[in-house]
Amino acid sequence: MTMAMRSHIAHITLFAAAALALAACQQMPSTGTSSVAPQVSEDALRQRANDQLAAGIKAYDAGDYDNAVKNLTDSLDHGLLSKVDQSRARKYLAFSHCVSGRDPQCRAEFRKAFEINPEFALSPAEDGHPIWGPVYRNVRTQLIAEREATTSKPRASLDKAEQILADGMLKYDSGDYPEAQKLLESALKLGLKDKADQVKALKHIAFTQCLADKWGLCRATFVKIYDIDPDFDLAPAEAGHPSWTKTFAQAKAQAKKAIAEKASKEKAPVAPAAVPKKN
Repeated sequence: MTMAMRSHIAHITLFAAAALALAACQQMPSTGTSSVAPQVSEDALRQRANDQLAAGIKAYDAGDYDNAVKNLTDSLDHGLLSKVDQSRARKYLAFSHCVSGRDPQCRAEFRKAFEINPEFALSPAEDGHPIWGPVYRNVRTQLIAEREATTSKPRASLDKAEQILADGMLKYDSGDYPEAQKLLESALKLGLKDKADQVKALKHIAFTQCLADKWGLCRATFVKIYDIDPDFDLAPAEAGHPSWTKTFAQAKAQAKKAIAEKASKEKAPVAPAAVPKKN
């Protein structure tokens, strides 16, 4: 075999080997990464939301209000926090906005907290804060007024006492507490027929008395309510107010004790009458 022939056969062999290698590569499975994003479980997202809530509160406590707002907002975006934790996140968002001078956003967050969780309320210490306390109380009063307005009757159908009650509530909501008290007391004297209206009038009279630091009168007025409604209690949003929290608790305990003592006497067996002795 000549040298030229051997060279030609070698080239053919190399070409064939290259072709086989190329075919083998084309048949091998791809080892590249998948384009499908990995699935994140709901539990993982819920944990992330709770972690962001904790981080937001920590940032708030450290005075880093912008970072607090970011983390708290992110924690809510997942939609997986419990209602209590949602209202808690909203509370710290409100605090952050208020201390940063953003009153409209502060007000909006407090309102959302109430709407998410009807049991939402600030602690007495939080309620008394000079920056966000007035905003919180204003939102709470507005929501209570809106709720009561949906169940109230048209003014034209109200009798004189009911009209004066409505006027008194308007004065109370506007912050004119002395005038509100006068009107509410007048409504009671004229004779409110509905027990719910009687309770409303007495409750707001008590509020005005407590706001004026007339603790004894405030407590006595709260106690009167239990003669009308033995099961009376303040709404969660009302109960946490620093001006009357302790006074109402005292009045409630006093009234419940009196109710229990009265019930006990009514249930006590009556001793049989003594039979006169015969001579």
